[in-house]
Amino acid sequence: MAEPGIERRGLRDAVHERLLTMLLETRLAPGMRLSIDGLARDLDVSQTPVREALVLLERTGLVERVALKGYRVAEQLTRAQMDELLEMRELLEVAAAERAARGAVDLAPALREVHEQHAALLAEPVADDHSGHRKIFEADWAFHRVILDHAANRFLSQMADDLGAHVHRMRQTIITEHYDLAEALAEHAAILAAFEAGGDGAADAMRAHMEGVRRRARRESD
Repeated sequence: MAEPGIERRGLRDAVHERLLTMLLETRLAPGMRLSIDGLARDLDVSQTPVREALVLLERTGLVERVALKGYRVAEQLTRAQMDELLEMRELLEVAAAERAARGAVDLAPALREVHEQHAALLAEPVADDHSGHRKIFEADWAFHRVILDHAANRFLSQMADDLGAHVHRMRQTIITEHYDLAEALAEHAAILAAFEAGGDGAADAMRAHMEGVRRRARRESD
């Protein structure tokens, strides 16, 4: 029988995932006030796991606590915030690629698998809505996740995870039918090729990819 504390954490985590999905799919719109009581009723849980989940979400920056007013959904990222986010992501991703290149032989098969899954997803019609976009970007993130997992640095990986929700928010802000997903996939292919060739050039390929992400983000936000 599970301890009460474990059961409580499990419920908190489930509520956290539900709220995160609602935020990333903008069912909870930017600037919207969040009622703990109202969310608890909607999710059919007590207020405690909702309150605990909101504390976790506040750490990601997806929600904000306003003095004497409770929580609200954070506004969309500004151009300056996007630039700062992309700068930080490049630092982490290039560092991860440099470290992961030391074990390129072990990494390459897993990286090819997720790359092919990503390519297969893009080859099929995907719903042109937040749910469809999320599937695409989760496949994209899975590629980066393999590299981060093989970087063998728990703190680097944790920092990248902390940025993950913000990266998805940025994509929500800039995504349009003109966003070149094929271009990003080609950049992933170059990273994969570098790892399959032994790891030399993997960091440079990742840096070029991050520059491509920045270029597309600026193009779509102008």
